[in-house]
Amino acid sequence: MKIFIAKTSGFCMGVRRAVEMVLDAPDQHANPIFTYGPLIHNPQVLSLLQSKDITILDEIPDQGSGTVLIRAHGVPPITKQGLKEADFKVIDATCPRVIKVQTIIRKHAKKNYASIIIGDKDHPEVIGLLGYARQKGYVIGTIEELEALPVFENAIIVAQTTQNTQFFDAVKSWAAANHPHYKIFNTICDSTERRQAEVKRLAEAVDAVIVVGGRNSGNTRRLTEIARETGIPAYHIESETDLKAIDLDVLSSARHIGITAGASTPNWIIKKVYRALEALQVKRKNNWRRILFGLQRGLLLTNIYVSLGAGCLSYACSKLQGFSQFFPYVLIAMLYVQSMHILAHLTGNKADQFNDPERASFYEKYKRLLTVLAIAAGGAGLVIAFTLGLFPFLLLLVMSLLGLSYNRILVPKRFISARYRRIRDIPGSKTILIAMAWGVVTALLTPLSLADKPHWITGLIFLWAAGLVFARTAFFDILDMQGDRIVGKETIAILLGEKRSLSLLKIILILLMAALFVLSAFHLISYLGFFLISSPILLLLLLSAYEQGILLPSVKLELLVETNFLLAGAIAFLWALVN
Repeated sequence: MKIFIAKTSGFCMGVRRAVEMVLDAPDQHANPIFTYGPLIHNPQVLSLLQSKDITILDEIPDQGSGTVLIRAHGVPPITKQGLKEADFKVIDATCPRVIKVQTIIRKHAKKNYASIIIGDKDHPEVIGLLGYARQKGYVIGTIEELEALPVFENAIIVAQTTQNTQFFDAVKSWAAANHPHYKIFNTICDSTERRQAEVKRLAEAVDAVIVVGGRNSGNTRRLTEIARETGIPAYHIESETDLKAIDLDVLSSARHIGITAGASTPNWIIKKVYRALEALQVKRKNNWRRILFGLQRGLLLTNIYVSLGAGCLSYACSKLQGFSQFFPYVLIAMLYVQSMHILAHLTGNKADQFNDPERASFYEKYKRLLTVLAIAAGGAGLVIAFTLGLFPFLLLLVMSLLGLSYNRILVPKRFISARYRRIRDIPGSKTILIAMAWGVVTALLTPLSLADKPHWITGLIFLWAAGLVFARTAFFDILDMQGDRIVGKETIAILLGEKRSLSLLKIILILLMAALFVLSAFHLISYLGFFLISSPILLLLLLSAYEQGILLPSVKLELLVETNFLLAGAIAFLWALVN
């Protein structure tokens, strides 16, 4: 079974904007925070907002307090005015595409035009649009309803932004044939058009389609309808738990399955569905493949694979700098990374509930065992460092204390804004500090402990190692953007956005390749540097494969990214054998 995810699936621009606005609201506006009606049509997101004490306001009270965000679908102008008169601070989170339709209707209503709205009469967006039509708005859902309308001297035709493009084309043809003087505005969102076109192409290329989204989401229902029109099985589900209601024999027998999602479906729900189908795929395989998949996942969940990567990177850095005494330092790097990564997940795992629910469940289930493992690994690393000398011990101790304090409140609330009381509250700190910590234990610890006077090349090797880890961590941050955003993390990916973050990582990786090439070419380091260029090349290829949709967020992708460091160690080992 091969699984494909539509590129256009998940949050559209308007929904993403609305969700981000409401998540930022508690820190930026007067509390309590409300949304007027459900912010978007997705029960999981609404449940999440409720857990953050952001509640839904269904009716306007005589007197209110706090802040109300207008839902992404928009509201009639009289509703917005009523909220202001009730003394609420009103923040308009209406999708800009919907605002465009509102503006068209308002402008023409002032000129006494009738407004024919192609859409679902009970949909919140359509109800909001009607409010701008000055009692001359008509909602149409079929050609028959169009034909039943009186003939207007002046009229405009607009569409609900998530309307079916094929039906709107039929409306345009009808209007051209019967009332060519009507003004037609194609107000269907371009995201909707792309999404509908893609699901049709996807359905024609797979054996079954899973459409993920809220039951009351109109655009999600339309995606399901379009997929079914191609004649293949198409299933509308809200979350991965709904897969149980589907005939698993149909899914298991499918060679290719496509996943798409409505405009209000968050990435973490899509990811859960993908992981559930991935697990189903594994169950179909023979025993040794199931065992291999379980082993891979286990190594990643326990961070053993990550720690092996740190050890391999330490070994490669030692060989690049010409050190023959490497084993204890490799072991220290492994133990430190093992300990810190486990503790990071144990103390700051809220984002894992969205980004990787399986990991969150694993850490909750084996919390005590993992705590013991983290303490044992960290303690063993410190003991080994102490046997090497006071300086390695103190350096590792400081690094460990910094790692332990990352998620801890360090500054009392009375001294500083509550927003920056922990190291993790500093925007971008996670990505940068992980890279620096890895760089210290893999590239600096050995030369600072063994060399009387560290060479300036050591600094460049540190930057190379830290750069690789930065690219690795920032890439994972890109995959986890929505989950991190929900829990308030401000990673590099969130600060820059996905496209700019990917561009930055490509530049960094190209610079790392160039640095190794120049250093090796001018004999500043051994020719091993030429071969280690393959490490940033692999990361660059993985980034490109992700961008093109060839590799999706999965166990396979995570494993390949972490394997990059094992590759560096393997290359260094082979180099040592022949030299």
